[in-house]
Amino acid sequence: MPSPTFDLQAHSTASDGALRPAEVVRAAWLAGVRTLSLTDHDTVDGVQEALDEAARIGDIRVIPGIEISVIDGLHADLHVCGYLVDHRAPALVAALAEWRADRAGRAERMLAALHELGWATDDAEIEARRAQGLSIGRPHVASAAFRHPLNARRIEAEGLRTATDLLVAYLVEGAPAYRTRTRPSIEEAVALIHDAGGVAVWAHPFWDVADPAEVRVTLERFAGLGVDGVEAFYVGFTEEQTSHLYAQAERLGLLTTGSADFHGPQHPNFHEFRAFDTYGLVPRLGPLA
Repeated sequence: MPSPTFDLQAHSTASDGALRPAEVVRAAWLAGVRTLSLTDHDTVDGVQEALDEAARIGDIRVIPGIEISVIDGLHADLHVCGYLVDHRAPALVAALAEWRADRAGRAERMLAALHELGWATDDAEIEARRAQGLSIGRPHVASAAFRHPLNARRIEAEGLRTATDLLVAYLVEGAPAYRTRTRPSIEEAVALIHDAGGVAVWAHPFWDVADPAEVRVTLERFAGLGVDGVEAFYVGFTEEQTSHLYAQAERLGLLTTGSADFHGPQHPNFHEFRAFDTYGLVPRLGPLA
C-alpha cells in the first residue's frame, strides 16, 4: 500500500526544527506530501509563512496547527496537537506566550539539573532563541550539553551518539535531569484549541505512555474531556500499537491522524516525510481530509 500523502505533524525553526517554515513546506511537497500541518511546539509563529509558501507552490495544502505540551495527573509531559486553529486569534496567541514562558522556566531548571550532575553546557543557542522570543525546549537543552567539548569523554563513555540520545537518557520523565512544567493542563489545552476553532488530537501516545492498557484508559478519559482524535499512525509505531489505537478510536468515535514528526533532514529519528505506516487501515481524518 502506498504511503499516505498527508503528514500532520512537522516542526520548523519556530520551535525545535532545523528548517524555516517555508522550507518545511517545500521539503514536504517534494517528498509527495499534499496535506501538511506545521505543528511547532507551543507557538503558531511559523504558520503564516507556511501558508504563504503553500499558496506559492499551489499543489500542497497546509493546515494551521500547533503541538502543545500538557501536564495531566499521572503524566507530567504529554502532547496535544491542535489543527485548523485560527493562528491569529488573540486569546490563542496570549495563552501560548504565557505557556512558553513556563516552558522556558522548565528549560532553565533542566540546565541547572544538568550542571548539578556535572555536565557543562554551551548556552549560546538558548540565549539566541531567548533574545528572539522563540520557544526553548528539551532538544535545545540536550544540544547545549551535547555540543560542549568538555563533555566529549563522558558522552563517549555513556554511548550517547546524538543529542537525542542525551535527551532520552537525562531529560525525559523519570530521568535524572527531568523537571516538570506547571501548566497547561489537558483541559486548558483542549479548551484553547476549541476556542480557536480547531480540533484536538492526542499526539504519539506510545511515545509517552508505554503500556497499552494505560493508553486505552487515558484515551477514554481524554475523549471525555473533549479530545477529538488520536495520532494512531506514527513513525516507529508497530502494527500492534497502531491497531490498538485504531480500534480504541473507532470505539470512541475519534479521528485517527498520522505523521512522521519531521524535525529536519539530519535528525536521527524524524528526518523523512511520510515515514509512517497505516498497515492497511483507513485513517479517519474528518475535517482534516
